[in-house]
Amino acid sequence: MIFKKLIFLIFIVSALAFTTRDSISKNTSVFINSDSYLYVKGTTNISNFSCDFNILKLENRIPVSFITNAGEMIFDNTVLVLETSCFDCGGKGINNDFKKILKSDKYPQIFLNLEKISRLNNSKSVEAKIAIEIAGFKKTHEIPVKIKKEHGLLVSGNLELSLNEYNLEAPKKLFGLISINDTIEIDFKLRVQEY
Repeated sequence: MIFKKLIFLIFIVSALAFTTRDSISKNTSVFINSDSYLYVKGTTNISNFSCDFNILKLENRIPVSFITNAGEMIFDNTVLVLETSCFDCGGKGINNDFKKILKSDKYPQIFLNLEKISRLNNSKSVEAKIAIEIAGFKKTHEIPVKIKKEHGLLVSGNLELSLNEYNLEAPKKLFGLISINDTIEIDFKLRVQEY
């Protein structure tokens, strides 16, 4: 869900860093423009829902440190922190439910740690390896990401996550008659610029 922002950083760095030299080290910082978006989508047994992350809350620049080697970018301590309170699902009740799912009272932040970016063969996409920590559980995901040079870098992608793999359980409504499905989908399109 919140993992999207890590992805933004990956996109910027990949466009700037892939060169013909064997090994390059770089320290920089990036910011995410306000015309970006990130949505978490899910379904219940009776309807669909969508939670929008407030991109304007990502006003701080994000430090990025990496080494390029043999067509890969290896990152060091490049972390995007997402506040769970910055998601809006369209109403107070569903917002509260979403925060309960994420255990926001105990874990108010989601951490996206960018570890590596690799080129995909014969593709304009790259593969980003990101460690995502939600509610104290950390899992590593490999995500194909499209990058386009357009007023900086335009990074887009999609990731499906299982609530169970983060030990998360959706609240049940009306004596268990309404339930949220285990799989959620994160869609993002981020415009990233070097600071």
